[in-house]
Amino acid sequence: MIKPWKLSAFVVAGFVVTTLSITSVSAEEEAEDTEQDVEETEEDSEEADEDSDEGSEDESEARLFAIPDAEEDLLTLPRLIPDRFTYDSGVNIEYPEDGVRGIFSTAHSAGGQKFNELVDFVDSTDLNAMVIDVKDDDGFITFETDSEDERVQENSRDVITDVEGMMDTLEESQIYPIARVVVFKDTILGKQEPELSFTEGGNVWTNPGGSAFVNPFSEEVWEYNVEVARQAAEAGFKEIQFDYVRFPEGFGSRDDMLNYTEGNYADTDMDRYEKRIAAVTDFVEYAREELREYGVKVSVDIFGVAAMYDEPNIGQSFAAISENVDVISSMPYPSHWGEGSLPGIRYPDLEPYNVMDYYSQVENEVLEELDNPPVSRPWLQDFTASYLPDGQWTSYDAPEIEAQIKALYDNNIYEFLLWNAGNNYTPGVDYKLGLDIEIAGAELMEDDEEMPEEDSEEESDEEDSDDE
Repeated sequence: MIKPWKLSAFVVAGFVVTTLSITSVSAEEEAEDTEQDVEETEEDSEEADEDSDEGSEDESEARLFAIPDAEEDLLTLPRLIPDRFTYDSGVNIEYPEDGVRGIFSTAHSAGGQKFNELVDFVDSTDLNAMVIDVKDDDGFITFETDSEDERVQENSRDVITDVEGMMDTLEESQIYPIARVVVFKDTILGKQEPELSFTEGGNVWTNPGGSAFVNPFSEEVWEYNVEVARQAAEAGFKEIQFDYVRFPEGFGSRDDMLNYTEGNYADTDMDRYEKRIAAVTDFVEYAREELREYGVKVSVDIFGVAAMYDEPNIGQSFAAISENVDVISSMPYPSHWGEGSLPGIRYPDLEPYNVMDYYSQVENEVLEELDNPPVSRPWLQDFTASYLPDGQWTSYDAPEIEAQIKALYDNNIYEFLLWNAGNNYTPGVDYKLGLDIEIAGAELMEDDEEMPEEDSEEESDEEDSDDE
């Protein structure tokens, strides 16, 4: 259980410098104090004149940022930090009121001529967000930063040459910027510092694709990735999306053959599977706490199958990770399910609506059990999986993409991201399906016309986020 933080703040050059300490307060005591404080806030506001708009706004903020009473002189940090206490990057882009609907962009696209093409595409549709590689699948940081961290300096590349100009363009169009940070899949750092990775026979172990992973048990690795995220926040990104937040695929069958340290988890009473889940979950919790002063949201990409059952071999627990993020982005691409792996669906790639409908119901059941569930924002397939056996795949065009979206809407999930590794997105897609989305995550109101029925077939691409 993370203990409440204590905060004192003063402004230096536009940045709020914080002094933090830890206080031992139980979850129950914290909840009771918070409840009492909210009640006192409400009583005070009832005594005041609440007829004015200003009074109403003050009461709303008091509820949102209510803090427990404390005997000390320092203020206790609320669950959400008001804007006046967070870092101001100078980039003013609001979270979309009708929910995030975004696309993925590599750093090469974002730093090259294709960027304007992607911006024009988003502007011409009901899309409103862009996920951009800040730390890519090899481990390179994709723009030069002001970080004093030696690892960050060494592994930065000037792929996005004009970050400020990119942010200016996104701000002008109010395209919500999300920084993709690939965490534990990191060939560059793994080979630079084998002690932070997994070794076999004296060499850094790599998967069949030639990629190395760094060790999720290593707190040095945690801090390195969080420092990358800090630099993204300072550049103006409004959300940090962590990808490859896991141990290597198939780790459970080879961990006895690999050399690595379990760090602070070595001497615990947990078994090896529990240790992995704890390490991955603890990283996410740590990252979110470290980034709170920047006012950014934190999201994680996760295997779709993890919503059905924990993946202890790779350390992913859907529920545990979801409890520590603002947004959870599963990857339930139809092409990534095996033949007959879903009830009543023989070839999943041929049934985009049914796959997404079934998955959404499973995910909703998991999230409904959480006290503070995150926003659900799945990745959708905007590529054709022609690498599948003949007869088991289809081209993914507008009908197949709309079928996936319709399944989300039918299950009260109103945010999504589109994945295409080459950043070539399907034209002519109706991303709202004739619905008036009032606010993010809220109810959808149908127009007079009914939503289009699911089309018969679909398509795919051999490209994916995290481990797709």
